[in-house]
Amino acid sequence: MAAWNLYRHRNTDGSSKDWAVRSNSDGSITTRWGKTADTLPGVSNRYGVKQHDIEKQKQAKGYVLVGEVDIDVNGNVVFPGKTSATPSQWPESDENPVSVPAQPVESLYWTINCHAKRAVRVDLGIEVRRLIGVIHSVSDQHSKPEKDWDGWQLWIDATLNAEPFELSGQIKSVHGVLPWLFLLALKAKSFKGVAIDIATETARDLSVDLKVEQDVLAFFGTDLDSIRDTAEVLGLLKPRLNLAAAMSDTDDCWF
Repeated sequence: MAAWNLYRHRNTDGSSKDWAVRSNSDGSITTRWGKTADTLPGVSNRYGVKQHDIEKQKQAKGYVLVGEVDIDVNGNVVFPGKTSATPSQWPESDENPVSVPAQPVESLYWTINCHAKRAVRVDLGIEVRRLIGVIHSVSDQHSKPEKDWDGWQLWIDATLNAEPFELSGQIKSVHGVLPWLFLLALKAKSFKGVAIDIATETARDLSVDLKVEQDVLAFFGTDLDSIRDTAEVLGLLKPRLNLAAAMSDTDDCWF
């Protein structure tokens, strides 16, 4: 099998499609495409185009690089460190079903399609800047990320003039947990006409319920207790009731 660059495009309805490309020794370019799955059925060969140029065209259409994969002649996609499943390896019927553990998170992919009414777009822009301000105010509670996330400025620029827009990008572990929490907080607001999707490289959609996303927290090297204060400020978790503090403000009622 040969190495391919695999790209993914997230649709507004939550589905996604993949596109892969490789360069051949004869100077041609081979591409494969299809819905996100273990197999990409579509295939074509092209001459007279550079791989770099065609990848840039796809990126301009919202496709985000997933990574380098292997694809065999039948279109079966194999990620590094994994082996492809042959028909003899597939489970037979429903006898003795086995539980397949979830694959560990390696990257997060996000998209936004904002075609809401102008008033909603204005409110979205206000909320984006408010959330970024809140995150900056609590950033000292978190370890400094290894690499700055370029999404902060992308979101500010996109919402500055309250025009319709589409954006997509990645969040890696080196960016820290704050970009993910920011996107979840925006998604939880459910602005009408604004579709925000966040998914892993295996196309698993992420919810705004942090309690069920333990693997993503682990991906960022943290856990629910460590980010609780920030999540509460962002509205992703309800504040815990401090019984000790509540009792201290209550007068004794003994007779």
